[in-house]
Amino acid sequence: MHLSNESIVAIIVVGVIAGWLAGLLIQGTGFGLIGDLAVGIVGAFVGDWLLPHFHVYLGTGWVAAIVNAVLGAVVLLVVIRLVFGFGRSGLRRRW
Repeated sequence: MHLSNESIVAIIVVGVIAGWLAGLLIQGTGFGLIGDLAVGIVGAFVGDWLLPHFHVYLGTGWVAAIVNAVLGAVVLLVVIRLVFGFGRSGLRRRW
């Protein structure tokens, strides 16, 4: 697979927007700009893998890519919260 410079920029832009929106939707799990970028990019891959398994196809274009990435990022943030116990005040102590 060949990624051009424009593709990489598009992935980063979609990742930033998706991470920011997912951070707003799932409150208390913001990881800062770099963390939200990483969550958005990984969420784009999660959404791209997960949605077709549920027979959900959003189409093509920027809006569909952002919605797909936001849904994947929300799922990723929920899993991170469940596994690591992040809350409004950061990492919860379990002891």
